[in-house]
Amino acid sequence: MRILSRYILGEISSHSLIGCALFTFILFMKDLGHILEMVVRNSSSFTTVLQIFLFTLPNTFLVTIPMAVLVGVLLGLSRLAADSEITAMRASGFGIWYFVRVASVVALLGTGLGLLNSLYVAPKANQAILAMQRELETSQASFEIQPRVFYEDFKNTVIYVQDVRSGTGASNWRRLFIADVTDPSAPRITTSESATVVAAGAEDGEQGLLIRLRNASVHETVASQPGQYNISTFVTTDQPLAFSPQSDVQLGRLDTPIYALENREVLRLAGGPDGKRYLIEMNRRLAFPAACLVLMLIGVPLGTAARRGGKSSGFVFTILLVLVYYLLSNFGIAWAKQGRLSAVVGVWLANAVFAAAGLFLLSQMATGGAVLGSITAWFSRRRKPAEEKLAEGPEEDEDRTWKTTVRARYRRRFGPQLARSLQRFKPRGFPLILDEYVLREFLKTFVMVLAGCVLLMLVFTFFELINDILRNHTPLSTVGAYLVNLTPSMLYRITPLSVLLSVLVTFSILNRSSELIAMKATGISIYRLVIPVLVISAVLACGLFAFDQFYLPQANRKQEALRNIIKGRPAQTTLNPDQKWIFGQQNPGEPECIFYYQFFDPDENAFANLSLFEFDPKTFALTKRIFAARAVWNQSARGWIFQNGWERNMQGASLSSFREFQNATFAEVHEEPSYFKKESLQSQEMNFGQLRHYIGDLQQSGFDTMRLRVDLYDKLAYPLVTIVMAVLAIPFALSTGRRGSLTGVAAAIGIGVGYWVVAALFNAMGTVNYLPSAVAAWSPDILFGLTGGYLLLRTPT
Repeated sequence: MRILSRYILGEISSHSLIGCALFTFILFMKDLGHILEMVVRNSSSFTTVLQIFLFTLPNTFLVTIPMAVLVGVLLGLSRLAADSEITAMRASGFGIWYFVRVASVVALLGTGLGLLNSLYVAPKANQAILAMQRELETSQASFEIQPRVFYEDFKNTVIYVQDVRSGTGASNWRRLFIADVTDPSAPRITTSESATVVAAGAEDGEQGLLIRLRNASVHETVASQPGQYNISTFVTTDQPLAFSPQSDVQLGRLDTPIYALENREVLRLAGGPDGKRYLIEMNRRLAFPAACLVLMLIGVPLGTAARRGGKSSGFVFTILLVLVYYLLSNFGIAWAKQGRLSAVVGVWLANAVFAAAGLFLLSQMATGGAVLGSITAWFSRRRKPAEEKLAEGPEEDEDRTWKTTVRARYRRRFGPQLARSLQRFKPRGFPLILDEYVLREFLKTFVMVLAGCVLLMLVFTFFELINDILRNHTPLSTVGAYLVNLTPSMLYRITPLSVLLSVLVTFSILNRSSELIAMKATGISIYRLVIPVLVISAVLACGLFAFDQFYLPQANRKQEALRNIIKGRPAQTTLNPDQKWIFGQQNPGEPECIFYYQFFDPDENAFANLSLFEFDPKTFALTKRIFAARAVWNQSARGWIFQNGWERNMQGASLSSFREFQNATFAEVHEEPSYFKKESLQSQEMNFGQLRHYIGDLQQSGFDTMRLRVDLYDKLAYPLVTIVMAVLAIPFALSTGRRGSLTGVAAAIGIGVGYWVVAALFNAMGTVNYLPSAVAAWSPDILFGLTGGYLLLRTPT
């Protein structure tokens, strides 16, 4: 192989590897938190976590390998074209087909890896995912019981504990309320003054808890016979509790079972009555790897023709081509499923269109056609050189003269006043011209990286929804509105990663071009050089917090509503219909109470099958029990009217009174309807103050708020990640030497993966109450911030 061929292959392959890692990380980041929370909740080992990550990657590689080939060809050849190396090679007699032959080596390698992945590795990985999912569904759900929270994680049982004291191997609970809802209309109630709890396996092999109750009482009744009521008291008794099967364990996609089928089985089922979906799957396994060759054909002419744009134009081409290719691919597959196209034509439609377009552009390149030149000129439009400006006609001269005149008048009118105003607030020694230069280079990279990552995520989000859009005939205006309202959330999540990439790339380029050496030679230390980057990172952190406070929640509410429309879901209620247990308002001198209901109509302010349990606040013994088939709110009387029910008063183990009623009111029940209308909001739909108030309201009623509390502290901790990423990136960028921006991008991906894995792990541990919520939210920032500060202090200045 020629030295020149090896040189071109090195450019293409290096960009391909970095692109594959970056695209895989961006796609994988969405599911990272869900996976880690699930494995933490199920007490999975580190080996299990690693296996889940590895088994999930093949499905991602199916998409990212063709993208990596495209980005390698485009960015590699664009870089050569920007430095006029392509021009020199073509002047030496190398035609466009020579570049096709060289790039085809990478494309064939990508196709081979893609076929190996889609035909062998991915089915095996999906089989392993399904096996692990079944294992996790039957495993023990582990969590720490929080006080004053209703837990329904047990089989037909609800638990409420007022005080929890953890110990080694066992926990001590005080003032327990246990409801057996095997018969929801007549729950069996157990109260206990205290209990000792240990983890144990049930007799039938199910995992659960063994509770030793002390000073307990059991209350039983029959729904159809309200006069029959039994009370049993115990000094000490044991009660096992089994965990409910976990139905929400989801590792892969909903269509993972078909992805897990072996090729031979897919071909066999393709001849059956429902054979079209299996025929589509078999062709999909072949078409996506073949996309490497197709995308290479269209990438070579576009990359070699991008003389002015360089890597930036190559990056723009990559985004657009990925969007168009996968859009055509998803439309083709959707049309094949609907019967508009055959399975083969639908799946291979995008490949056929791109192959024809690639061959056309190659012929244009070989014959000097004007089509390719006009495309690349439109994307590579830059400020014209002085020689071209001199050759411009009088219209351009007049236009430039008019602009120059306006600019000069503006400077004369506002320049001195603006300079004096800025000087008043400008500290001595900052910003210098050098600071402005570093800041300008950083911001250029930051804007490009942020825009590119957000566009990629929007593209893949659109791909995920394309089947729903076609199935539900969703108007494109609705889809566009959804993506517009989704963009702010993506900007918020991607900004820290963009800061990391931008700092690494900026300082890597300065290091490679020896500009850092020249700066240090003038007596400016590294610590002084990084000040503008740290300042802008702090500004971005404040901006993210303000963004989350004043704009992001309403955008998230809009995009969630639009997503429900696209998915064809009914309008989502703001109430939590599954919450049937709620603790009453606590007032000094009054008994504590728990409400249990089978249905609540928030529009009519009416309950169905409402039970009310009143307790002695000192002993937590049940003192009164009320049942009503219906309870309605009387606005004029400002109270609840209980209908068709009964009331029973207890004193210890004896019944003191019992009565049935048609209509009754109870003065001790003063909770208004608004108290039961607890909004089921997501944390991202509220700002910091709203979320804090919402948590306090839910805690009073006995709701589990651990996840929300972690999210509350995360609203403060997450914006500061921008500063942490900047501090951490600087020493890594300076340690890359003269290896350039690609090494910086690789380091950024490694650091980003490490941070987001650690952050998601701490977040999951906080959600299941393994860590205090503040510790879970702030620990990643503190750990990585200290690491970055230590490395920065050790960096030679």
